[in-house]
Amino acid sequence: MSRLDVFVARMTAQAKCLNWAAEVLGDLPGPVFELGLGNGRTYDHLREQFDDREIFVFERKIACHPSCLPPDDYLILGDVIDTLVEAKTRFGGKVALMHADIGGHDLGKNDVFARRLSPLLQPLMRPAGLIVSTDRFYVESWQTLPLPPGVDCEQGFLYRA
Repeated sequence: MSRLDVFVARMTAQAKCLNWAAEVLGDLPGPVFELGLGNGRTYDHLREQFDDREIFVFERKIACHPSCLPPDDYLILGDVIDTLVEAKTRFGGKVALMHADIGGHDLGKNDVFARRLSPLLQPLMRPAGLIVSTDRFYVESWQTLPLPPGVDCEQGFLYRA
């Protein structure tokens, strides 16, 4: 599979999983977390799908399209490990939806990083909240959910907290 094909599959998986989450989340209260802004495509999609929710973006360094820059009050800059630790005080047990696309092209490194993140993410999530991720997380209390039809099992993970 070409790199372009992999990219298309990943973006398709993200869109389908986030659209599914928008339908399923309902009125469960809480903010949305976007881990990794990148160029802002997914954040832009989240703004459309969850226009009635606060969306907090965690990013190391801004490199997004100017139209996709979150407001300052919703942009949490810095190393994601540090900023998630700090977020626990403010958001512990409140996050309704978390989207994470922060890995790179090295799947082994992504897995090591996901194992480091998993214990930091678990206390942030509201019970019954949803997690949409490009990488597997390791939280025993989370229920692994089936992916929507048409999503390649190599391209995404869904969990319920």
